[in-house]
Amino acid sequence: MRLKQLMICLIPALSLLTGPGFSQQAGGPAAGALIQSPILTIDSDRVFNESAFGLRVAAEIEAQSAQLSSENRKIEKTLEAEEEKLTALRKTMNAEAFRAMANAFDEKVQQTRQTQAAKGRALNDLVEQERELFLNAASPVLEELMRDTGAAVILERRSVFVSANAIDITNQAIARLDASLGSGKD
Repeated sequence: MRLKQLMICLIPALSLLTGPGFSQQAGGPAAGALIQSPILTIDSDRVFNESAFGLRVAAEIEAQSAQLSSENRKIEKTLEAEEEKLTALRKTMNAEAFRAMANAFDEKVQQTRQTQAAKGRALNDLVEQERELFLNAASPVLEELMRDTGAAVILERRSVFVSANAIDITNQAIARLDASLGSGKD
């Protein structure tokens, strides 16, 4: 039933796509060529990930992740050495004194884990912040693409049941965003 309703809604929309320029269906428009269509599709993940801006963000996050991993390994080695010393002291200490030191060590380990996990979450948050900045900066460029193609709407490609490659503007969006925004640090 839902598929039938979807098809009833899609048929009039798809009929709009038979206008001029739609015959370039196979593989999408030629490089640099823009199809004239009231409906366009875009792969926003690809636009972000393959743009100069997204590539810069990925490189920065990768570098920070590597640094965090290195820091985690150093901390792990330090804590392991401290645990070995504490284990060796157990034989020379009374139970109550050892328990106090062991509890303090456990607290230190838990605090360290929380701190390092927070750093990991901060990296994830940074990716989302950068993506939001990118999408805000991309909006005028995408609006210009809409005007240039006579489009009324750009749909997320993954949300579209069926479409022709000719209306996908992902490559054109990446090219224009690279020209307009660059890496975002320029």
